[in-house]
Amino acid sequence: MGIKGKAALAIVVLLFFLGSMWLQGSLDYQWDSCLKGYIQINSPHHLSNGSEADSDEDGAILEVCPGQKFQVSELLSHLLAALAPTNDVLLQPYLASWDELIKFMEALGPMVGLISQEIEAKTSIIRDLTLREAGSSDEGEVGLALGLVSGTRAHGGGQEETEASVAAPSSAYLSLRSMIHTELSRGLVDFQQTTESGCRTLLRLHRALLWLQVFLEKLGEGPVGGRLRSPSELCREAYQHTLAHHHSWFVRRAAEIAFIAMPERGFFYRLVCVTNQEEASVVLNRVVRAIGEVYDRTQGVLEEHGMLDLP
Repeated sequence: MGIKGKAALAIVVLLFFLGSMWLQGSLDYQWDSCLKGYIQINSPHHLSNGSEADSDEDGAILEVCPGQKFQVSELLSHLLAALAPTNDVLLQPYLASWDELIKFMEALGPMVGLISQEIEAKTSIIRDLTLREAGSSDEGEVGLALGLVSGTRAHGGGQEETEASVAAPSSAYLSLRSMIHTELSRGLVDFQQTTESGCRTLLRLHRALLWLQVFLEKLGEGPVGGRLRSPSELCREAYQHTLAHHHSWFVRRAAEIAFIAMPERGFFYRLVCVTNQEEASVVLNRVVRAIGEVYDRTQGVLEEHGMLDLP
């Protein structure tokens, strides 16, 4: 079977694969994705993708890669920004990290792009919950915005009091811990049945993040037996060690076939603005470490609340 034949087969199989719930979640949100009212405002000039943990060798600021949507520098910046000083994960930069990872997956072609649509639907669920929370006060979102002015007038410059009232509604979904606390206190998390809670949704994203972490880690490795393994092989192996544990036999088989159409290494070099494997390893290892920090912290918080197996 030729390359085109394999690609066509992979597309057909992937459609069935996605229908069997890629992240163990319904695809209804993909076709009904009107939940994108939450506006994520990114300001790359105010973000730093350097880390105190980086060595002098690989701690340089990554530059913007011209001519493409995915920016590895943005991904690294958002990942580092998600790490709160209180052993917590801030949800806004966490979701912004996923925005970049979605662009990364979309760049890999239509098959992986379909998977990214399902992941994007899940980030939209959490953003929609944040919006609903922000608009749940007595005056609603518009009233809160107007209150910033009227409150200052009424209290003679008491701006601190008014700002607190604006910030309070969104604080429920400010971080991973605040979201868990809010949803548990309101009885929104069901440990026996499937719900559309932010906790369950984030667990699915958490599992997918490990898959991408392992894949990028393998992609940054050097030659094995004198040769560099193909991205298709590495992605399939990463899947087998991560998401495959949560999928049925049929979904696992379909996923492995779907990865056939993964681009070759040269494409990934261009995607992260490098020219060879040595340069790619430096960049990818920095990203993998940042993903690892976010993943490990999320894993610990979810485990602390017994949420690693939410249905």
